[in-house]
Amino acid sequence: MGLVDYQQVMDRVGEAAARASRNPEEITVVAVSKGRPAHDVAVLYEAGHRDFGENRASEMAEKSTVLPDDIRWHFVGSLQSNKVRLIRGQTHLLHSLDRMSLAKAWLKGIGVPPPVLVEVNIGREEQKGGVVPEQAGDFVGKIIELGLKPRGLMAIPPLGDGPEYSREFFVELCELRDRLAINVQQLTELSMGMTNDFEVAIEEGASIIRVGRAIFESTQ
Repeated sequence: MGLVDYQQVMDRVGEAAARASRNPEEITVVAVSKGRPAHDVAVLYEAGHRDFGENRASEMAEKSTVLPDDIRWHFVGSLQSNKVRLIRGQTHLLHSLDRMSLAKAWLKGIGVPPPVLVEVNIGREEQKGGVVPEQAGDFVGKIIELGLKPRGLMAIPPLGDGPEYSREFFVELCELRDRLAINVQQLTELSMGMTNDFEVAIEEGASIIRVGRAIFESTQ
């Protein structure tokens, strides 16, 4: 595997941060390695990268057993409650908490449950998971009462014509987080932006971006 694509992504992160007068070190790049062999993850690890994302519990469970222990695994996909046991112990951050049944399942297990992000259905799309923006505050309050530690919000905007289409949704998510953070100061993270629109997301306040194809698609 070459590292050209990875370095290009990191350069673009730096350029987008500069346009927004932000420090690029404040932005976590999650390399979404779904469908890639453990070898590809290892190559990026040797280059110094530590944050990797998976969207299938079985795949994350398998990779985490053969790769270094200091990798920070992010679960970024829809998670079934009955699959929680496969990944809970390895997870650095769950990006897709969107219902109470999953919250209750995430509480079960040894030790303190890993922190979570609340997934918001920012486009109010019927086919997508996530809580609608109007219900996000109530949901955050309920999971805190359960004993979970939400760190922020995550969203995937509707598909549109080019990266600029996503901007209004990123702005809305950031404004929602800011409103909720008045009462819940621990809501500091915004996970938004993927291969097609991560630069716009950074310009609008993303603290975490999830990039797979731009990093891995040319892997040989």
